[in-house]
Amino acid sequence: MMTAKKLYRSREQRMISGVCGGIGTYFNTDPTIIRLAWVLLSFFFSLGFGGLLAYIICAVIIPEEPA
Repeated sequence: MMTAKKLYRSREQRMISGVCGGIGTYFNTDPTIIRLAWVLLSFFFSLGFGGLLAYIICAVIIPEEPA
């Protein structure tokens, strides 16, 4: 039986609230790549504010990794 993967904010790989670390863990990739992509896409497509708002929403909605 296969269990579903769950997305959590990372407790170990965090810079601010662990959103990018959690996404990196979920997709089995380096969180630094996720952080760089998030910043670049935020500045190029929404002048920074959309990406910041999306990050805040993710930090509120995505639960923190269980201890």
